[in-house]
Order: sequence, then C-alpha cells, then structure tokens
Amino acid sequence: MLDKTLMLPKFRGTLLGVLIGDCCGAPFEGQLMDSGTKLVLKRNLDRLEGPPFKAPYKKYTDDTTMTIGVAKALLDPNGFSQKQLAKNFVVDYFKEPKRGYGPAVLEVFRKLRGSKFAEPTDPASEQFGGTGSFGNGAAMRVSPVALYCANKGIDELVRLVRDTATVTHTNVLGINGAILQALAVRQSLLLNPSEPFSWKAFLAELKAQMVEVEKENDPELDANHNAYENQLQNVEKLLENKVEQSDENVLNLLGHSVAALYSVPTAVYCFLRHTKDLAADSDRKSFRNTLEYSISLGGDCDTIGSMACSISGAYYGDSVISASLVQHCEAAETVVSVAEQLHNSVYSQ
Repeated sequence: MLDKTLMLPKFRGTLLGVLIGDCCGAPFEGQLMDSGTKLVLKRNLDRLEGPPFKAPYKKYTDDTTMTIGVAKALLDPNGFSQKQLAKNFVVDYFKEPKRGYGPAVLEVFRKLRGSKFAEPTDPASEQFGGTGSFGNGAAMRVSPVALYCANKGIDELVRLVRDTATVTHTNVLGINGAILQALAVRQSLLLNPSEPFSWKAFLAELKAQMVEVEKENDPELDANHNAYENQLQNVEKLLENKVEQSDENVLNLLGHSVAALYSVPTAVYCFLRHTKDLAADSDRKSFRNTLEYSISLGGDCDTIGSMACSISGAYYGDSVISASLVQHCEAAETVVSVAEQLHNSVYSQ
C-alpha cells in the first residue's frame, strides 16, 4: 500500500479518467473512425489540451452519472446498500434522462421505482428472459469500488463489485467484466509510477485473478466459463506482436461493442499498449495516447475510453492530466470532490 499522500492524486486521476474518457469519447460514439475522423479527434484533443479558450463544457453521459452514483452509495453514512444504490441511479435518471442511457436499463429503473426498491436486484434478473444483461454498464461505473477497497482484500473487492453490478446486470459476463475492470484499476492504483512498469507482470496478475473468478463458472453449463481468461490471452498476443497490432486485428480479437466481454479487455489493452515500457513517451503523453487511441477504435468508445483512462489515471495520478482538458469537461470539480471524499473515507477507516 502506497502512502496516503501518494494515493490522493491517484484517486483523483482514477475518477477524472472516467470523466475525460466519457466526455471526449461521447461525440464519436458509433462513428466510422476512418483516417479523417481520427484526424478530427486528434485536433480536437490538441485544442482542448492547449491554451484555455471559452467553449461550452463537453457533456458527460450515463457513464459518469452512474459512477458518481456508485461513489455516493459507498460514501453513505449508513453504509453501502443495494437499495440506496438503486435509488441513486433512478433519481439521477429521472432528473436528467438525456444522458445516453441504454433502453434496457430504463426498464430496470422504471420497475425499481414502481416497486419502491423492495427487491433491488429483481428487475435486472428478469431481463432478457431471465439471463440478465451482459453489457458493460456495471464495468463502466465500477472505479469507485476499486478506490473504496484500496486497503481491503481482493475477496472483499469482488464481493462489493458483484453487489454494485447486480442492481442492473446479473449475467455472469456483465458481472465478471465489472470485476476485471475493478481489478485493473486496483492494480494500477497500488503501483508506484516512479518505479519500472512491466505490462507482462500486470497482465499475468490480472489473468491469474480472473482465472480464480471464473472457476465459479460451470464449464458443462456455461460455454463462456473462461471467456475473460481467453480475452486476456488475446491481449497478450497483441502486446507480444504475435498478431499485428492493427486496428482491424484489435477489433477482431477484442471488440469495441457494448458487451462487457468485448469492451473491458479492450480498455485494458488500450492502457497497456501506451504505458511505460511499450512507448518511449512521457507519463503525460502515455495518458493522452491512451485517451486518443481508445476513442479512435470507435464503437462504444466513450465507455472504452472512460474505462481505459480510469486505469491510466489510477496508475499515473492526476498530475499527468492536462489542466486545460479537465476544465473543458462538465462537472470536473464535482468528480474531484467525490474522489477526495473516497480517499478521506478509506484513510479514516
């Protein structure tokens, strides 16, 4: 465990990463990312990181809204509860419904409100014929759980991730995607960026942890019993250049969709591809490259960018994030405040 004074910038960097990836990726979500669009993206980020100028905030989406909702539930003076988390989600949605929420989760919110939150996980468990959602909605908002569990064991982290996930996602792929994202943020959080970084060691630890998580799946009943282990092996193939790291190969192997299985490993790859021993770049450049590259892959790029930048921000801390860029993102001060509250909560326990 790093000293708490070193951890505070990492807490801020984690949640600012969520916000920045979300805000910067949202305008490009679902677009065809051809060479012209990628150039527009690069110039847009260059301008945002340049001298300050007057412009409307880049709006955040449900990714950031629900991340803050998770953090508030963890910070509740009465302790975390799924019921309070469900209430946070529902209140935030009906207050500002035009934040890019997916249609499936809206049904969950309506049922939760209609039942007065009697059974917070029931509406999610009823989705898709009782199989639950395998989307990345639980993963995109899970970073506060990794922060909250910074000085707790992995078993506690996994338990709490499951509790936060199943309010909206009860499919094992949706839950395990959230676990993978939380484990990646946790690992970045606990590493010292001034020491040598090994992507191989980082990935090996993630794989070992996910093997343990996926042992609970029954191989005879579940064709996807080791799905995330397989995806992390694909990440390794790319990073070792056993497969050319072209955008086409990355998308074919890892994906960029709203499915957790085809977006969370992609976010991990985006971080590792642009961190330390994979690029002769400064720390600041590594964060920026992670941001730009994750968005350039297209698809659900606001969520992939949000997850990738959260992992990067947890590793480097907020000092590598352009202050000008932060100023152009909606609610940046709120996000920083939430990160600091989580830090104070962890270190007062």
